[in-house]
Amino acid sequence: MAIQTPVQQRSKLPDVGTTIFTVIGQLSAQHKAINLSQGAPNFPCDPKLIAGVTKAMQEGHNQYAPMTGLASLKQLIADKVASLYGAVYDPAEEVLVTASASEGLYSAIGGLVHPGDEVIYFEPSFDSYAPIVRLQGAKPVALKLSLPDFTVDWDEVRTAITPRTRMIIVNTPHNPSGQVFSAHDLEMLAAVTRDTDIVILSDEVYEHIVFDGKKHHGMATHPQLAERSVIVSSFGKTFHVTGWRVGYCLAPAALMDEICKVHQFLMFSADTPMQYAFADYMSDPQTYLSLAAFYQRKRDLMQSLLADSPFELLPSGGSFFLLARFGHFSDESDSEMVKRLITDYGVATIPLSAFYTDGTDNKIIRLSFAKDEATLRAGAEALCRVKPR
Repeated sequence: MAIQTPVQQRSKLPDVGTTIFTVIGQLSAQHKAINLSQGAPNFPCDPKLIAGVTKAMQEGHNQYAPMTGLASLKQLIADKVASLYGAVYDPAEEVLVTASASEGLYSAIGGLVHPGDEVIYFEPSFDSYAPIVRLQGAKPVALKLSLPDFTVDWDEVRTAITPRTRMIIVNTPHNPSGQVFSAHDLEMLAAVTRDTDIVILSDEVYEHIVFDGKKHHGMATHPQLAERSVIVSSFGKTFHVTGWRVGYCLAPAALMDEICKVHQFLMFSADTPMQYAFADYMSDPQTYLSLAAFYQRKRDLMQSLLADSPFELLPSGGSFFLLARFGHFSDESDSEMVKRLITDYGVATIPLSAFYTDGTDNKIIRLSFAKDEATLRAGAEALCRVKPR
């Protein structure tokens, strides 16, 4: 029996409860559904990484790392960014290793956003942005990406900016749509923030998973934006180890100083053995430069397997995800469709409405192709059998 408390509750997030993700997880487990829902690989990482962590533990690297991260790892991050994107960050003062990209997002928002501030972000979106903003006593301002291409309406952004706007959160490659920023998007973002005190928080956890020979247009590729941006990335997403919870932040020193003030009391430092393993592993650039081709093969396979399905696939320019429309053959809500796919066809997906705070339903579901080939083939076979209702 649960312990009853006499303490009166005052929730900071009173509207946050059981989400559709929990419902889907429980229903999927009950029906033993094929998992195309979770944005995490179901295949193993490189054994060299596991060996690297084991070696670090055996050599005694089991206590706190330096607060901002292992020096050798921060140097490799700075070298990578300079080589790929042209921005030069001081590894001592402008690179921070975090206990997951999520912790990096929280530390950045917590350190730079104040009560009464406004933070613009774009929906559909990763579900943590708005709650983190609200926990700072600030106001999240959601702008909807334009369908069917999930592009930013920059005129709408310009109109939404007020004297209280402190931050704009962007995400490229984008979860859940798979869209990527263009050079034009960067120019427009630079234009709307020029001569302001607005900080850009750029979620770039899929930075190395951009398809069709295109470049990643992250904030570090644009000198004006780099000056006002906090960039967050993820070793877990990059190296197929989402459970290891290590990421990093890049920011100009004055911004990073405030971020570190939150980080040191939130986590102090990220896991030490993992940092040693990542430092050893990423000394070979091919460990991350090969990712785009690796995941494009999975995307292309998924697209070909679903060519004869009733779903209409939307383009995916990057990330782990494909979106699939079904409104042309069913009047069901996206949540109803997802539940039917689990119970009737044994395949789990995610309703796009879960990525909108107001539950906007465009009759689209999200599929993850970060899976082994057997799972992709089994999931696609199930989706090809779906009948109209």
